Amino acid sequence: MIAGQEWIFIIIIAVVFIFGAKKIPELAKTFGKAKGEFEKGKIEGEKELNDFKGKIDSPANDKESKSD
Repeated sequence: MIAGQEWIFIIIIAVVFIFGAKKIPELAKTFGKAKGEFEKGKIEGEKELNDFKGKIDSPANDKESKSD
């Protein structure tokens, strides 16, 4: 049975054979940029969701305080 570390080694060797050693830094750079964009989008999405939740909650709170 092949363990987790052995799979990682096999995948690295396969990537080197498929893309060549000179392309790997370019691929890593591209993946790094993609990860950064994903994180930025995730943060923006969470911010928009929190703003939306705040807009939904605030009219309910206003109605409750006016009825007092």
